[in-house]
Amino acid sequence: MSDESKEPIVLMPGEGRSYDMGFMKAVFKCDRAETKSGYSISEWWLEPQSDGPGAHTHDDEDCIFYIIEGTASLFIGDRWFDAPKGTFMRGPAGIPHDFANRTDKPMGFLNMSFPGGFEDEMPGIVQWFKDNPAGEHP
Repeated sequence: MSDESKEPIVLMPGEGRSYDMGFMKAVFKCDRAETKSGYSISEWWLEPQSDGPGAHTHDDEDCIFYIIEGTASLFIGDRWFDAPKGTFMRGPAGIPHDFANRTDKPMGFLNMSFPGGFEDEMPGIVQWFKDNPAGEHP
C-alpha cells in the first residue's frame, strides 16, 4: 500500500477535483489523502457580481485566502474589505468569514485549510447551492 502523502503532485491549470456551484467553482488541488489530514488546498472562482456562501465559521480549521485574480470582497470578524490580487488573509478557527465578487470581472483565490478535511463537505455544499440557486441564499 502506497503512502499518498509522499507522492508528488503536479497539476496543470484547471486540473484537480472540481465542484460546480453555478456562479462559483472550486477545484481542489490536494487534500486530506495527500497530506495525512494536515491541510487542503483549493482554487475558488466567482463570476462577476456574485455573493459567496454567506458569513460562516469553521470551528476546527484555520482558513487562508490568497487572491490570485481580480478583486475579492472579504469579510473577517466583523468587517468587509476590498482585496486586490496578491492580498493574503488568515481566518482563524471560529472567526466568521465570507467572500464575494462585487466587480464586473471574474475573481479567483487560493484557499488553504488547516487541518485538511474541508473537502469532505463539498458534495453537500454543491447540493445546497443546487437547491438554493444564486440570489436565493443569505
